Order: sequence, then C-alpha cells, then structure tokens
Amino acid sequence: MTSAFSVHDVQRSGRPIDRVARPTTIDDALDLLASNHGARPIAGGTDLLLDLQRGGPGDPVTLVDMTTIEGFRTITDATTHWALAGGVTHNQVVRHHDVRATALPLAQACLEVGSPQLRNRATLAGNLATASPANDTISALMALGASVELKRLLDGETETRVVGVADFFTGFRETVLHPGELITSIHVPKLTPTQRGIWVKLGLRRAQAISVVHAGIVIDLTDEGVVSAARLAMGSVAARVVLVDEFSQSLVGRTLDDESIATAAANASGAVSPITDGRATAQYRSDGIDVLLRRALAALASASQASTWPTDPPTLSDDEQLLRTAPTAGDVDDTSEIAVVLNGTRVSGSGATRSLLDWVRDEAGATGMKEGCAEGECGACTMQLDGAAVMSCLVTAAQADRRTVTTVEGLDHPIQQAFVDDFAVQCGFCIPGFLVSGARLLDEVDDPDDDQIRLALSGNLCRCTGYYPIIDAVRSAAVVVRSYKQ
Repeated sequence: MTSAFSVHDVQRSGRPIDRVARPTTIDDALDLLASNHGARPIAGGTDLLLDLQRGGPGDPVTLVDMTTIEGFRTITDATTHWALAGGVTHNQVVRHHDVRATALPLAQACLEVGSPQLRNRATLAGNLATASPANDTISALMALGASVELKRLLDGETETRVVGVADFFTGFRETVLHPGELITSIHVPKLTPTQRGIWVKLGLRRAQAISVVHAGIVIDLTDEGVVSAARLAMGSVAARVVLVDEFSQSLVGRTLDDESIATAAANASGAVSPITDGRATAQYRSDGIDVLLRRALAALASASQASTWPTDPPTLSDDEQLLRTAPTAGDVDDTSEIAVVLNGTRVSGSGATRSLLDWVRDEAGATGMKEGCAEGECGACTMQLDGAAVMSCLVTAAQADRRTVTTVEGLDHPIQQAFVDDFAVQCGFCIPGFLVSGARLLDEVDDPDDDQIRLALSGNLCRCTGYYPIIDAVRSAAVVVRSYKQ
C-alpha cells in the first residue's frame, strides 16, 4: 500500500557529500582522486549531483572541485584541431565563433544541451563521462573524429593516454575510464576545406528535450562533388552512441543527389535496431532516422548546414565569467565557513555541501528563489553566479565560495516594472527565475528579437502558461534599457 506520506524521488535522501576538496593543479586533483577511494571529480555537476541524489542512500562521497584549477576552462587553437580543457562548458563552445566555423556539428550539439543556465555549468567532459546514449555532444564528437586525453596517478607516476571518442564507451553509461582517471582535454579536429559537417536532433519539444534520435555527420567531397569519405554517429538508438558503417558505404563514390541521399538514409535506418523507451517506440525512431538523415544530407548537399544557426544566440553569461577561476581556501565540509557576496553584501555561513539554493535561503534568508523541481529543469531557482545565470539547485554552495551571487532580491532592473505593467505575473512562483534570466539577457543583448528571448528563457518554465505577457515584458524592458544608453 502506498503511504499517504510518500514523497517524490527528488525529496528522498541520496548519497551525502562529506567534503569538497579544492585542488589548484591537475596533479593535486589526480593525487586526491588516487588517495580517496570513491572520490568524484566535479566541474559543472549537472549530472553528478542528480546521480548522487537519485542513486539512493550510500556512503558519503568526497567531491574534487575542478573549477578551482587554473586553465581548466580554456579552449586552445592547436592549428589542426581544438584542444578543449576538461572544464570547458557547452556555452563556451556556443560563444566561440572560430570553433563554430570549423567544428559546426559540435556547436550545434552544444546549443541543444539543456538550457542556457545548464549550458553555463555543464561541461563536454561531463557529457562524455556520464556516457548516456542520449547525450547530444557525443555523436558530434564521434563524427568529427575527436579524441580524449586521460590522466591518472599510477604507482606515484602520472599516466597519460589518448583514446578516440568512438572507442571511449563500452556499454550503457560505461566507459574505459579507470578509477581516479580524469578527462583532462578533448581534441576536436577542425573541418578541412573539403569537408562539411552537420548535427541534427529529433526531440519531443523545442527546448530542454532529451533526444529521441541525434546524429552527427561529416562528409568529405572531391572537387567534382563526389563523396570520398563519410562518417555518421547516431545516439538514442542503442545502449551507446554508434558509428554506422552502412551509411558511409552507401555514399562513398557517389554525388549527393536525391537517389544517393535516399539510399544512405534508408540503409542507416535499417542498420540499427532502435530501442523502445518512454520517449518513443522503435518504429517511431526508425521512421524518424530516415527523415532526419534525408534532411541533413540535403543541407550538406546545398552547403546550407549552418542555415538554422540562430543569430547571436544568448548564453546568459560572458567570456570573462566563463574563464574565471575562484580563489581557494582549502577543503570545506558542512562545518566550514564559506563567504559569498550576495546582492552586494558579504554573507558567510556553514553548510558548504548543500546546494547554493538551500544555502542562500537558509544561511542568508534570501527566499525569493524557489525550488520547483530540484533537477535543473524548471528555472525557478535561477541565480546569477559571477554574472552567469545558473540553476542554483545544481550548484554546491562550496563552488560559490568567494564568488558574487545575485538573486531576485538584488535586482534593480527595468524588467521588474515591465513584468508588472505587462501583467506577466500570475501565481508568481516562477517569476523570480524569469526576472533573473531576463535581466541577464538584457545585459547581454539590449535589443533581443523574439527568437533570442525564447532561447534565453527556454530554461524557465511557467506552469500558468503566461509566456506571451512574459515575452512582452522583456520587450518593454529592452526599450527602457536602450533609453539608458542613449
């Protein structure tokens, strides 16, 4: 019998966090992981914190905070490829014009991961390490022929190895990673002048959609337009993302015309045995693969693979914030005091292993931000962390130590009055998150079009379905913001 007092899974106790270790170098991090059995590295934490919560009770875990390491979020131009450090976020790729120009499939995949708030925290290395077949960037990286640099401490010496992304996965959410091993860099080959690439996705909604099917494609064309090489990686169709050789065999030696496109799409669809799950049946996936690949190949044939990229997609962040490294003061646990500049005032308190949302509400008494889902999907808890919008339910308070945090109480922005004037407030539960996201958008883009507004607010859900007045309010506030600058 179900108890009248049963609670939702997100309210159940998961594995507690014992402490957060904060190394300043990769070597320090490797030493911590080698000497602390079961310690887990954390950068964005958007997958890890949920896994700890959903996994049920267990032994306390030590988190090794990688965000305190200098250079762990850098993107380096290595001539023939891009070297993405282990802490590079999806929004860093979205914002990087040169990466977008030379590794378009990866940028397209990054833009589809979660919401702007999650993309400001979630890392590509984390997407790989979680190893879900639905993780969007995996198919893009596989199609591009990317590899990962892995490091661990073995018998007191640092062992380094490089593994192709195509060989990184051994099964459902399983990888070749050894205990204590880190993804320190991802090497992404640049598309050559003879190559074209695209990444496509089938989802059940326009934003924050877990893929029903996702696919990365890279083709190489001769001067005569004949396909000399082709690579297709597909996800959400099996226990892991797969390369489809039948697709390549169908295209090599042919031009991209209606017949070859239809043949390649049909052969790719027939080469996999899609899964049935809560998002789609196997038949739906098979039908979707055929349509998805036809459209993708048609775009490559007409060299219009970048045509769907939005104009200046807002990220609710800035480059300076993304590259910032927090000062550290050693390991912290729930008895340690951490300090945050909250809405312009320094606030300190204990409880570093709690979420930033809980810490701000309990230690600082700033209760405007709400917990709506505790999974980083509703946006009600959105705060600005060093100027970037984040889901504060998926940020540990330790990672906000000595940083600047802004909640709805700290806003002094025209968007607040605009929400009143345009009747954008209904029940009000979600509104603080909308205000924080909307204010950050207008700091980034002072004259956003409707598509930019929708993209910026795609991580904020309104259960009263008040979206149209909310968009109107952002437009109204934008007029006032621009008037200040004149």
